Amino acid sequence: MNHRTLRGKLGYFHNQHGETGREWFTVTVAPDGGRTLRAQCEMDDDSVLRDVTYTVDAAWRPLDCFIRLARHDRFVGSSWFRFADRRVECEGYTALEGRVSQRVELPAPAVRFGTHSLLTDGWHAALWQANGPAVQTIAHQPASSHAANGATGPMIVVGDSTLKRIGLESLRVAAGEFMTAHFEILFVNFPRLHFWVMGPDVQLVRMEWAHLDAYYELLEYEEIRE
Repeated sequence: MNHRTLRGKLGYFHNQHGETGREWFTVTVAPDGGRTLRAQCEMDDDSVLRDVTYTVDAAWRPLDCFIRLARHDRFVGSSWFRFADRRVECEGYTALEGRVSQRVELPAPAVRFGTHSLLTDGWHAALWQANGPAVQTIAHQPASSHAANGATGPMIVVGDSTLKRIGLESLRVAAGEFMTAHFEILFVNFPRLHFWVMGPDVQLVRMEWAHLDAYYELLEYEEIRE
């Protein structure tokens, strides 16, 4: 087998209260450039447990995704998403809504999906167009929740965001020292956040979000060639 495997751990930290969660991730990168993420996200402060399995093609466009949510050790929802042409489909079941079946048409094919795994927040950097404007709009894009902690649904919601590239910065975190690209992203209804990624895999190294008085850092990282 010729795939690569990226594996690591992200830490969630509040500026006043210290560690508030963690995210273990494994990304399998196929020879054609497509990749599948498997993430386990734990948020101690909100008592949220999220499991995400998400696949994108070589151009980072979403193909399919499975998300399961629990909060306070109780089931919240479990949904499967499929992306085809300009349509997003969702089949799921939630404690609040019961059986869910959605079909949402978009103006253009989706270029990203908001899974609320921190790792895929970093994948926004893959959308940056070097020859584009200084601030680039990512319009009418689907996500699994509009909540800041992503603890609703999971169901299809659609929103806009903007992306700005700040520049290159050397950054030291627990996992090591990396040359990173610094970006700023602004979501509708939320203050802007900053994030730093490295390399062609746009691996998230650090994120800062004043809205939650929080930051997130890469604690462990390895690349394995099978």
